[in-house]
Amino acid sequence: MKPAPFDYERAESAEAAVATLAQLGDDARILAGGQSLMVLLNMRLAQPKRLVDISGSAALAKVHVERGCLHVGAAATQAGVESRPALAQEVPLLALAFPHISHFQIRNRGTVAGSIAHADPAAELPLCLLALEGEVLLRRANGRRTLSAAEFFTGMLSTARHADEMLEAVRFPLAGLGAGHGFEEFSMRHGDFAICAIAAVADSRRLRIAVGGVADRPVARDFPLLDGSALSDALNELAWSLEARDEPQASAALRRQLVRELGRRAAGQALASRRPV
Repeated sequence: MKPAPFDYERAESAEAAVATLAQLGDDARILAGGQSLMVLLNMRLAQPKRLVDISGSAALAKVHVERGCLHVGAAATQAGVESRPALAQEVPLLALAFPHISHFQIRNRGTVAGSIAHADPAAELPLCLLALEGEVLLRRANGRRTLSAAEFFTGMLSTARHADEMLEAVRFPLAGLGAGHGFEEFSMRHGDFAICAIAAVADSRRLRIAVGGVADRPVARDFPLLDGSALSDALNELAWSLEARDEPQASAALRRQLVRELGRRAAGQALASRRPV
């Protein structure tokens, strides 16, 4: 299929982009990498009257450390963040997750913020943002607001962003001293969306486990530092709480078993990679 007709606007700044959103609301969509949006356009699941292209904005492509977070602008590509020399020390969970995201050609165009704005429950970057308790920065013509990942994701391909707002940047907290991280994923082929993905973060106080691909959005739970049968029991309870459904790609029973098995592996990685403070 081909997209419905639309106008095209190239915005060189966030100010220009949000001015159009203020004028058109839901009739405008932000285009950065287009790796999620173009699929929706081609299937006519989205039919905006205007696309606002921010991919040429140097200011929105900046990636830097600020206030204890890795600040990723709306136009920053996944490959650009993945190639940061210090990424494994700054945000180790992202370094573990990036190789699972589609293929390099897609990551070379797709943006970090675009994936999070798209909010596919099987995508890796929304999962990592929730596991790390990161934030999204939303901008409109007359102001800004910041939402936690838990507040931002509201359902299947659904977020708390208003029609006149753009996702200006994403903040991933830097790794805490001594924290350990783990990431596991199962998909039918490498690069496909996850049937189940698990991100785990462990520090001196708790084990945080986030699950993608099972519920209608990524889900995270905090546990004490569990292992052995106590961890198995906690993962089993988590698996049942997600209310997995039978689907053509995988049964509910398979997804529950993946939560248990991948959760055990990811938690093991996180606990084993902790360092004394």
